[in-house]
Amino acid sequence: METAPPNGLRRLWSGALDLLFPAICHACGNGVAGDRSLCEACEGAIPSLESPFCLRCAEPYEGVIEADFECPNCRNLDFSFEFARPAIANHPVVLDMIHQLKYQRRIHLAPELGRLAARSFGEDPRLLEALEQKWPLVPVPLHRRRKLWRHFNQAEEIARPMSRLTGLPCCQALVRLRSTETQTRLSRAQRLKNLKGAFALSRAGRAFLKERPAGALLVDDVFTTGATTGECARILRREGVQKVVVVTVMRG
Repeated sequence: METAPPNGLRRLWSGALDLLFPAICHACGNGVAGDRSLCEACEGAIPSLESPFCLRCAEPYEGVIEADFECPNCRNLDFSFEFARPAIANHPVVLDMIHQLKYQRRIHLAPELGRLAARSFGEDPRLLEALEQKWPLVPVPLHRRRKLWRHFNQAEEIARPMSRLTGLPCCQALVRLRSTETQTRLSRAQRLKNLKGAFALSRAGRAFLKERPAGALLVDDVFTTGATTGECARILRREGVQKVVVVTVMRG
């Protein structure tokens, strides 16, 4: 398990790029400093996920609900994780940043997305247990072929700044054993079938489990149906992790 310290070569390369190509805000085009991709005004204009929303899948509800609630979809589903907590509701600027990170390899956007995801820890008291007990951040893994094409795993890149901001360790506890069909246009049932047998514990994951952890935080970019994170959580729970919570940047 590691706390993901800053890499010297990464910092040097980032500094060189800043000199050659000064950073600008992804939303408004104004200049920004350091590894920021949003200026203070534009970052502040992106609202966090606000109540009311389903306590299990974080589906927002447009209306007035005084008490905590669980949406009708979740009542019929058996998730392996306790709950999912996206930081942001579906937002066009954030969605575009995620798409550019994943499909156009704009890796410089990852620190800002990690910053946005880390909002959840200051806004949801259910995550206090994870902070107090130092649960590790576990990125949802990519298959090696897709990672070779993309050159990075977006979930890992988002988890690194989250680790720095929260003080939680980062552990690549899972591996993806086989490449699966893209999930974008599949139903939840099709996604579950597509993912069967796709994940396993990594060497780091086996070492992590020797410490008998109380819980783990699965990290991904977007939470949609919960099929991928649910399968990852199932592997962790099967191997002895007592509680698994999903934290993502955005709700799909």
